[in-house]
Amino acid sequence: MTTPIRHPYLDHPGPIAFAHRGGAADGLENTLLQFRRAVEAGYRYIETDVHATRDGKLVAFHDATLDRVTDGAGRIADLPWEDVRHARVAGAEPVPLFEELLETFPGVRWNIDVKAEPALRPLLELIERLDAWDRICVGSFSEARVVRAQRLAGPRLATSYGTRGVLGLRLRSWGLPAAPRRSAVAAQVPEAQSGIRVVDPRFVRAAHARGLQVHVWTINDPDRMHRLLDLGVDGIMTDHIDTLRKVMEDRGVWG
Repeated sequence: MTTPIRHPYLDHPGPIAFAHRGGAADGLENTLLQFRRAVEAGYRYIETDVHATRDGKLVAFHDATLDRVTDGAGRIADLPWEDVRHARVAGAEPVPLFEELLETFPGVRWNIDVKAEPALRPLLELIERLDAWDRICVGSFSEARVVRAQRLAGPRLATSYGTRGVLGLRLRSWGLPAAPRRSAVAAQVPEAQSGIRVVDPRFVRAAHARGLQVHVWTINDPDRMHRLLDLGVDGIMTDHIDTLRKVMEDRGVWG
């Protein structure tokens, strides 16, 4: 059975509002300007992604390449920081170093999707150097990558379940046998996957019974936000930061 963990990362009254990539709907995802907008809107939890450049600099960026959202091109892992730093998201905003984000927004807690193996060790070294363990939760679609992070960092590091852990929870919620999974602080899941509903009352109960919070991504419709909060989920990630704030304000749980 999963060992229940109450990590300082989760010290927050009520459900958590996560600004996904800082609020990707505004068109400046994962930029210092967009993160500042989220903080000024009252967000204290922000989701972002990290990659490492060829020379080991840790950047906040979703894609493996610069091509989709910047005026630059090429794989981040193949480029030195000197090249990446000149790319502009939407032709306007630079790609930030993750260290810059930690230092600029000391009151923010970060939910980090580690996008590639070379980013893992630089991330843990940065967290250690800045003593930011209480401010970081690490997740990834690669379960092996999160397990490796846990082994390197120990219980100081908050982590969320990957695909295998979520599958085990879903099976247990149906009363089916599932192998025990590693410890974690949360199951961070889509509302549905491949036409199969993931988040329902049984799933939420199964997670809570194992000491896990349930954080759902990426929800942009207010009716869905209300429905999930009615189910008792512990956090919602959104691209539309104003929408989620209004929903939570209307329910008296913002702040």
